[in-house]
Amino acid sequence: MRADRLVAALLFLQSTRRRVTAAELAAELGVSERTARRDLEALAAAGIPVYSQAGQGGGWSLVGGARTDLTGLTAPEIRALFLLTGPDADARPETRTALRKLVRALPAPLRADAEAAAGAGTVDGADWTGTEPEEARLAALQRAVVDRRELRIGYARPGRAPRERTVQPLGIATKSGIRYLLADTADGLRVFRVGRVTSVAETGAAAVRPEGFDLTTAWRALAARMKDRLVAATVRGRAAPDTGSVLEGVLGGRVRYGERTPDGWTAFEADGPSPEVIAARLAGLGARVELLDPPSARAALARTGAELTALYGAPGTPAAAPRAPGRAATPPG
Repeated sequence: MRADRLVAALLFLQSTRRRVTAAELAAELGVSERTARRDLEALAAAGIPVYSQAGQGGGWSLVGGARTDLTGLTAPEIRALFLLTGPDADARPETRTALRKLVRALPAPLRADAEAAAGAGTVDGADWTGTEPEEARLAALQRAVVDRRELRIGYARPGRAPRERTVQPLGIATKSGIRYLLADTADGLRVFRVGRVTSVAETGAAAVRPEGFDLTTAWRALAARMKDRLVAATVRGRAAPDTGSVLEGVLGGRVRYGERTPDGWTAFEADGPSPEVIAARLAGLGARVELLDPPSARAALARTGAELTALYGAPGTPAAAPRAPGRAATPPG
């Protein structure tokens, strides 16, 4: 749009502090030299103090080095913006370009702070297992959301082979550093974890966006339903001393501690999708955790123990004794 281009031209003039030629402005804006010259003339006609000087060394500049603060940003706002977007610039060329333009547009006293904030962090897209970064798929999903293009995506749930689905992409939400695609499907509105998307391809059709759709409202409703499913069940148990950090590593923040018993163990409650799922997550802690309730959780652990014994245990092998109580702590660990 021409209005955007005129603003960009003015920002370029006020950031260079020198005369610029129409050719230089054309290169900056990605337009022809003739178009750049017309834009400069339009700025002058609109009352912006832009003037030209002919001849060698001539060009266009702002009268008296005049500056127009088009950003309207305060120093704390600028710092927050660059802290937010600076790390992503490593993986996004378009973000790097936008940040460079914004730095040039800032008043001189604010530039050093902005540049320092932009370099205050970095992002490594690959995890410690060497899994391929999701940035390329994320960029494709974001383009489809903006351009409203229907997609055919491959999606792999944990422990399952990828499955293709046709979706109408509606937005990207980020929660606790994890990004999710909200999309309409034949089964209704669904959430797809971006890290589990294995492929992205446009179908060639336009995406259908529900009338009155609001991304924030939809995400909050879906997130509330997801949270309800994640904490649908509660188990009670007790943990051996020095087990707290391991227990929290397995169950995250869904653990609540109770009283410490005389033998040094600590009572706890934990929430999860079902008693069986919680039991499966705790199975690796062996005798360091004892589940007390509900019976279905204890039965699930008993089945797991029997399966492991049948697979790995030799006849007559004595069962491992629970860990001896040590220094008590509440919470344990």
